[in-house]
Amino acid sequence: MSQSMMSVSSLNTKIKSLLEATFMHTLVEGEVASVTYHTSGHLYFSIKDDKSSIKCVMWRSSVSRMKFRIEKGMHIVVEGSVSVYTPRGEYQFQTVKIEPYGEGALALAFEQLKEKLKTKGYFDAQRKKSIPKHIKKIVLVTAKQSAALHDMLKIIEKRWALVEVVIVDTLVQGEGAVAQIAKSLKYADILDADVVVVGRGGGSIEDLWAFNEEKVADAIFEMQTPVVSAVGHEVDVLISDYVADLRAPTPSAAMEMILPDSTELLYSLDEMIQRFEHHIKQKLFDVDRQLKHHEEMLSRSSPYRQLNEIQIRSKTLLNEFDRVMKSKISHLELQLPVLSQAFQKNISFVIKQKEQTLKHLNNAFLMNDPKGKVKKGWVEISYHGEKVELEKINMNDEFYVVDPKVKIKVKALEKKKID
Repeated sequence: MSQSMMSVSSLNTKIKSLLEATFMHTLVEGEVASVTYHTSGHLYFSIKDDKSSIKCVMWRSSVSRMKFRIEKGMHIVVEGSVSVYTPRGEYQFQTVKIEPYGEGALALAFEQLKEKLKTKGYFDAQRKKSIPKHIKKIVLVTAKQSAALHDMLKIIEKRWALVEVVIVDTLVQGEGAVAQIAKSLKYADILDADVVVVGRGGGSIEDLWAFNEEKVADAIFEMQTPVVSAVGHEVDVLISDYVADLRAPTPSAAMEMILPDSTELLYSLDEMIQRFEHHIKQKLFDVDRQLKHHEEMLSRSSPYRQLNEIQIRSKTLLNEFDRVMKSKISHLELQLPVLSQAFQKNISFVIKQKEQTLKHLNNAFLMNDPKGKVKKGWVEISYHGEKVELEKINMNDEFYVVDPKVKIKVKALEKKKID
């Protein structure tokens, strides 16, 4: 028997030692031929080129650090080492890191999540809530000691210091930031605010990555309060920007976009006051002019004025009568012996005629006097500005009794019908 002969187990063990010692920290490039994300969290897949393929595995701890999912047909670069399963003599590539071929993992992860959320309707314009025009309470979800918070508070103080500000302190980068941001957003949603602003200042794509995670996108999508995403600088566009109801290029810009400028508002208020004062003055002028016109019209049609004119005309007539009579008397005195009897008749006729005229004028005066048109003891009932009958008045109603001289406010304490 040859001394070089060995058992299957020994052979597989030597192969394992040789392969694992030779192919450590190896990079392999190829196309994904098959892929299975196992319920255990492990990833099983294979890659190939135009001539051969190799089985690969990535354990759950490494899978959890991946930012994107691999799919069949994707061109990737895997990093790891060759391992051998000695009981079956099978080998596979034990992967610790996967990168897309020719592009960054984060860029691919961003596009994958963006497409997924777009398909689910997270970016639809019709589901976005409008930002209130007049904001009384605002919640800021960000790091309490951050420059971004300082900038936002500075703009708030400058533009609209009347707004109530609630700060929800949260991690915005690093391990645990995603879970904290999502939790903080859910808490902010129950604070009965008009708007929630979530964000942070600028940084690298890795620093901002928490806002590109699906868990944060879900939290924003499920909120009932309008949300403004204010992350990084103007050039940074993140998943939170697409899902939020409003995207602000920076945290400071968010405050300028949603809060009114108190200075501009005061200018506008001044202008409105000036227009109001001018309008009121014009109205008062117009009303005063109309009042004077009505007073003049009333004066012209006043019974007292008409009576005064009648009295003036009557006095004029009497004066004219006296003048004519004196002239007549002087003329008749010369003819007195002849005309004495005729004069007496004539003067009696004239006096009776003038008495009738005076009586007629006096009757006309009495007929035109408003005081004479109302019987003594009778009044009008006025209820809510309208003339009504007494039977329309109910118990405890307040109303007015009016005659030509007096207006009295009374209250119905008792009501009886008179048969």
